[in-house]
Amino acid sequence: MMFENSGLNGKVVQFSLLEHTMEQHGIIRAGQWDYERITYDYKFEDMTNGDVYYFRIPCHVVEGETETPHAKIEIDTPYLGKHYYPHGVEYDEVFPKNVVNHCNKLLDALKAELHV
Repeated sequence: MMFENSGLNGKVVQFSLLEHTMEQHGIIRAGQWDYERITYDYKFEDMTNGDVYYFRIPCHVVEGETETPHAKIEIDTPYLGKHYYPHGVEYDEVFPKNVVNHCNKLLDALKAELHV
């Protein structure tokens, strides 16, 4: 599921601000980056049935290098996927309303804090 109208698509943010804001909301970069691309993840786990969902916010560097505080990072279209062990993540699914609502709340908070 793509969040085409997130309000973040195409916005350029300084890396240090982006990193700090994502961390504040539990959205992690972990090892999903190189010097040109970054993917931030927020993991949902449904303890009642074992379902796992990943809300992903991909980004790419437009100036500088990842992990350089003043690098300029462009945010791409966020998306949501469901993990199927051992096959991987599928993005063309019907997602629980509470998961989608939480993703939208995260997007609203990010827009407000990143001033985009």
